[in-house]
Amino acid sequence: MMVGAEEQSKAGSRHPVAKVLVGQLGLTVVLALLFWGIDGRVSGYSVLLGGLTCVLPNAFLALRLMVPRRDPGAGALVRAAYIGEIGKLALTVLIFSLVFTLVRPLAAGPLFAGFIAAQLVTFSGFLMRDPEADRTRDE
Repeated sequence: MMVGAEEQSKAGSRHPVAKVLVGQLGLTVVLALLFWGIDGRVSGYSVLLGGLTCVLPNAFLALRLMVPRRDPGAGALVRAAYIGEIGKLALTVLIFSLVFTLVRPLAAGPLFAGFIAAQLVTFSGFLMRDPEADRTRDE
């Protein structure tokens, strides 16, 4: 009985990053539909593009950190984090550049609203932590 609860706890705490990414994507879609319904098509797809400008680079960083490495040490993890963060920044700049040069018409306010709203979901990841799993990991 205890093994099942422990496995469930591990499964729930194993993917908080995936939960954050799904939350970012979900909020982006809901906001895009809301803006589309209230302010029109351009605002709707602008919010969607802003949210995706946040979610896609975050997914890249998450993959960099989650993919198993040959060297399981802390140094390899730090290198993966640095490369992931640099890649995330570069992808964000690239996607914003592509959106601003290729998408016409574009509503800048909703674009940035979607980006900022998706970024704020990242903070919810701190609330998704399982204190029980943290306690057993420390022991």
